[in-house]
Amino acid sequence: MYRAVIIISIILLSCNNADTGSDTAASSEKMIIENAGVKIDYTDSGRGDTVLFFVHGWGINKSYWENQVNFFHNKYRVITIDLPGYGVSGKNRNSWRVQDFGKDIDSVIYKLNLRNVLLVGHSMSGDIVVEAALHATDRVIAVIGVDNFKNFGAVPTAETKKFYALVLDSMRHDFRNIVTRYFNQQLFYKTTDSSIRSRVMNDIFSGDSTIAVATMADNDYDETANVIALKKKIYLINSDVLPTDSTGFKKNNVPFEIKYIHETGHYPMIEKPAAFNEALEIIMQEIKKD
Repeated sequence: MYRAVIIISIILLSCNNADTGSDTAASSEKMIIENAGVKIDYTDSGRGDTVLFFVHGWGINKSYWENQVNFFHNKYRVITIDLPGYGVSGKNRNSWRVQDFGKDIDSVIYKLNLRNVLLVGHSMSGDIVVEAALHATDRVIAVIGVDNFKNFGAVPTAETKKFYALVLDSMRHDFRNIVTRYFNQQLFYKTTDSSIRSRVMNDIFSGDSTIAVATMADNDYDETANVIALKKKIYLINSDVLPTDSTGFKKNNVPFEIKYIHETGHYPMIEKPAAFNEALEIIMQEIKKD
């Protein structure tokens, strides 16, 4: 399934263990965490035997989870990271595949000795948290997607692949113009505040465009097969502006649950944080009951 499936959907619709466990308070002395020599910047707050681990989407960074950190850290241990290539994490590698990012997450999980982890992945990081969970099944208890898996199980057509390739090639030559043309008008809803629009676009443009395109160009990840292999219920918190097609979940016998946030763009966690946090808290309680 294509890494940047959100673009296709929108356009076509038009490791070492630490000494302390996760049930202790976050250490006041921040541990240095790397994967294969690449530094991973993170935040670690709160305490508890359940960990909420937030992973941002394409072009943005860990600060997009600030509302969630503030809301949940009194009840749970909360982790956020800048994926390598984004934010202030390292950029000193040449591979930006789902598998690489999955290993980054697992490095943090095992270095901080996290257990009872709920991985929350926005946009492209839906695939990334699935990949991480596959290799940390003893630590991860749930996977939660944020505005993603909207066409789970769909097979891209030859026409879709051709169009996607053309968009990527155009981005390599004129990143700012192509992103503005396709993203600025499509990733936001009419209710999205102008400050949020500016924030997102500024973060995308201030990042490394070569890495951004390379991340999107990784199209060989078999999302369907890996979600099936995970053998876990998939929880989704999606905007209701663009429909979520659940056919693929049913067809492949993948248990799922969708919570909708009304009338937001692609960033419900910052556009309507109170509604998002309420939906996530409901999911947390449901998981505890299971």
